[in-house]
Amino acid sequence: MTAPTHGPTHGRRERPSLTEQTSATSLLRFATAGSVDDGKSTLVGRLLHDSKSVLADQLEAVEHASRNRGQQTPDLALLTDGLRAEREQGITIDVAYRYFATPRRRFILADTPGHVQYTRNMVTGASTAQLAVVLVDARNGVVEQTRRHAAVAALLRVPHVVLAVNKMDLVEYAEPVFAAIAAEFTEYAASLGVPEVTAVPISALTGDNVVAPSAAMDWYGGPTVLEHLESVQVTDDPTADPARFPVQYVIRPQSSELPDYRGYAGQIASGVLRTGEKVTVLPSGRSSTVTGIDLLGEPVDVAWAPQSVTLRLADDLDISRGDLIAPTASAAEPSQDLTATVCHLHDRPLRPGARVLLKHTTRTVKAIVREIPSRLSLADLSQEPEPGELAANDIGRVVIRTAEPLAVDAYADSRRTGSFLLVDPADGSTLAAGMAGEAFGRPEPATVADDEGWDF
Repeated sequence: MTAPTHGPTHGRRERPSLTEQTSATSLLRFATAGSVDDGKSTLVGRLLHDSKSVLADQLEAVEHASRNRGQQTPDLALLTDGLRAEREQGITIDVAYRYFATPRRRFILADTPGHVQYTRNMVTGASTAQLAVVLVDARNGVVEQTRRHAAVAALLRVPHVVLAVNKMDLVEYAEPVFAAIAAEFTEYAASLGVPEVTAVPISALTGDNVVAPSAAMDWYGGPTVLEHLESVQVTDDPTADPARFPVQYVIRPQSSELPDYRGYAGQIASGVLRTGEKVTVLPSGRSSTVTGIDLLGEPVDVAWAPQSVTLRLADDLDISRGDLIAPTASAAEPSQDLTATVCHLHDRPLRPGARVLLKHTTRTVKAIVREIPSRLSLADLSQEPEPGELAANDIGRVVIRTAEPLAVDAYADSRRTGSFLLVDPADGSTLAAGMAGEAFGRPEPATVADDEGWDF
């Protein structure tokens, strides 16, 4: 596999295209997942070590810790298992983020836990990932936790999935073992709607097919893990998605130099905004025109996701934190009712009638869980009707009524403006991560009510 090459350029171009500007720096965000003892932390450590992304003092600390544990060779898993409890128990508990680079690409890696108790943490690690590496122990094959991680990756619409069949050295590098596991996982992932699976046979302990090709598996002609990470296409065209701009802060300098300045600061969630464009402020529905865009203190004519900018509008509208600015032609329809798929994260079950806070982009509103129509069965991907509640790590459909209208996109259209969190109003703990379907109508007022002002 070879890297794409670009011929020399002659002369000077006045201005690069928008696609060229946004793809100038190649960055891949990816997450690792797998069952307990599948070797995720060892794989990450091997990836960092063999790509020469480990500082000398870090490697020395790992070697010292390994000797203290009676190991003859460095335990590369210690490069990511940073918490004391993780080192003592030999498991990953929290999401460990690592940043490294090769000459071809920069990486942000999220090493997520494998223990079923911490499956919820994969939602955190994979929510912004462009690729997920799912590990399988070659001796055990596809297990329930493998299916759970595949379901989470599909639910979060991670566009690329790598199946790393680890510990091939313990099955004598047998091709039939790898082929059977790859076929089973690929079939399961396809039924979930995963668009692409790349299977790689590896041994993280010995380094086979992690960074360098394995001499012990000459029957495999595909890329190593690092080769695939370096070459997978992840550049998105920002013009392909409708623009969404959640307002974070209203800027009014109140100075003699800028007496009439009113700007709306935030990060563009998706798409492209241009000066002169007609926009609508949601949920109010009032319209105006973009008269200016300030980026790093300088005016620009165009800005795109995920840049942080300040917008200036032609009209003095009542706009505050939590409002969403979008092009009038592609603005979402605000609604107080939405259906969604959620991954429940809290130990306390989620039940119909639960009063929660719903956090969507920069807006937080009161909400009530009206129904839980179904729960996903990971065994056969069937929907269990009317489960009554969602326990920790359950994935299910919910119907939610909010106190105020929200401009929520379908998650299939936008990972940023189609996602939300359900929060406990009593202590602020996160209850569930949600992926919205299409918002449905405005039916009669909800029948769920109480005497604490939640009667919406």
